[in-house]
Amino acid sequence: MQAFFENLTIGVFAKAAGVNVETIRFYQRKGLLPEPDKPYGSIRRYGEADVTRVRFVKSAQRLGFSLDEIAELLRLDDGTHCEEASNLAERKLKDVREKMANLARMESVLSELVCACHLRQGNVSCPLISSLQGDGSPAMP
Repeated sequence: MQAFFENLTIGVFAKAAGVNVETIRFYQRKGLLPEPDKPYGSIRRYGEADVTRVRFVKSAQRLGFSLDEIAELLRLDDGTHCEEASNLAERKLKDVREKMANLARMESVLSELVCACHLRQGNVSCPLISSLQGDGSPAMP
C-alpha cells in the first residue's frame, strides 16, 4: 500500500486527500503545495507527503487560518519553531474570541428585535425595519 501513495495521479491524489483537482491546482498556484516535475511524455505524480500536506492545509482552514497564515505554518513545519507557531495560534485564538463576542452582541440585538416584532400591535412601524433605518431603536452595543 505504501508504494500506492508514492505514485498518484492528480485525480487519485485529490481523492486520497479529500479535495477536488481544482483545489490541488489552487494550492499549487498559492505556493502551499509544490508541483512535481513532469517527466517528458508522462504525467506528474504525487506522494504520501503531498496528501499529508493537503490534509494539513484543510485542517488549518477548518480552524480559521487564512491561506497566508497556513503558508507561514508550513514554513515553520521543521519542528524547531514551536514558539512562532504558538504565537500565530494565539493571535488566531484572539481573533476567534473577538468574533465570538461580536456574534454574541449581534445575537442579543437580533433577539430583542425579533421579540419587539412579535410584541408589536396595530399599525406601528416594524421595529426591525425601523432599527435598521436608524430611528433610535435597539442598535449594536
